[in-house]
Amino acid sequence: MTATDTTSPAVLRPHAEEAFAAELTALAAADDRPRPTRWRLSPWAVATYLLGGTLPCGTVISPKYVGPRRLVEVAVTTLATDRALLLLGVPGTAKTWVSEHLAAAVSGDSTLLVQGTAGTAEEAVRYGWNYAQLLAHGPSRDALVPSPVMRAMADGKTARVEELTRIPADVQDTLITILSEKTLPVPELGEEVQAVRGFNLIATANDRDRGVNELSSALRRRFNTVVLPLPATAEAEVDIVSRRVEQLGRALDLPAAPDGADEIRRVVTVFRELRDGVTDDGRTKVKSPSGTLSTAEAISVVTGGLALAAHFGDGVLRPGDVAAGILGAVVRDPASDRVVWQEYLEAVVREREGWKDFYRACREVSA
Repeated sequence: MTATDTTSPAVLRPHAEEAFAAELTALAAADDRPRPTRWRLSPWAVATYLLGGTLPCGTVISPKYVGPRRLVEVAVTTLATDRALLLLGVPGTAKTWVSEHLAAAVSGDSTLLVQGTAGTAEEAVRYGWNYAQLLAHGPSRDALVPSPVMRAMADGKTARVEELTRIPADVQDTLITILSEKTLPVPELGEEVQAVRGFNLIATANDRDRGVNELSSALRRRFNTVVLPLPATAEAEVDIVSRRVEQLGRALDLPAAPDGADEIRRVVTVFRELRDGVTDDGRTKVKSPSGTLSTAEAISVVTGGLALAAHFGDGVLRPGDVAAGILGAVVRDPASDRVVWQEYLEAVVREREGWKDFYRACREVSA
């Protein structure tokens, strides 16, 4: 950016507390219920923020999660206690999305995040060191680099750990003392950081990773587990995909797609039938591919189709715009999944009324 620039570049994906600041402010103003220490909203208002509703002032709160209300209430209530929350489910069930919005509503800060990978080190969960300071002056508070979890403990906020089961088991277990004793020892300084009221932790894990780095029983006991299911009905999944695609389209400056609802419903139908192993009417059994075909992948397919329609078509979302994306989502294993896809095309799509254009588009990209 040059010295003459007067505006900041637009952020591609604002944090939840920034993107939905107006809704959070309106909820805080209307919220007259008791709030746990250091919470920005009451548990009722946090649940309303996630599930949506209309406030007495007329402000409409958009739903961030479409699913059973009781699951959200249990998750919010867990955070109001001293037990940590584990969001568990197959890939694409909005675990990360729910985690981020819970932290935004509770603490006003969703950025205290540890991203779990096979290479996540203990320092990412506990603390690290500024080695220049360490070599020059030895262990000191100035040389210590706090982790997001340590900062959350000190500030009474909500920390997040994504993909907990991908983290090596010995690193996972560094959370046991933090979650049970609410303290983080710093033996190099002969000190400890004690969590202040308001601190809690949300972790996510997908149950397809069970056995990668399975949680120890000691660590699992420190969590209250809430399982997030796939959308129960096609209508619910279409609604989720439509809302999220609209949000992503605005962020990417894609034009709204007229009559795009038909293609969204078609993508959702294909994903659900292949995922469930049976057609919607229950008459035809189909083979399932190796991938998960999650709601998140359906959102990605439709968003990619919108981009194709906007930049290389007439702006109208058509079968040819989503066919390649569906092929890429379904055929993860070229050997077995391609057979599954071809059989589904010939046995189901080819014979379905009103799907001729979609069948031709899929055959073309599959050739």
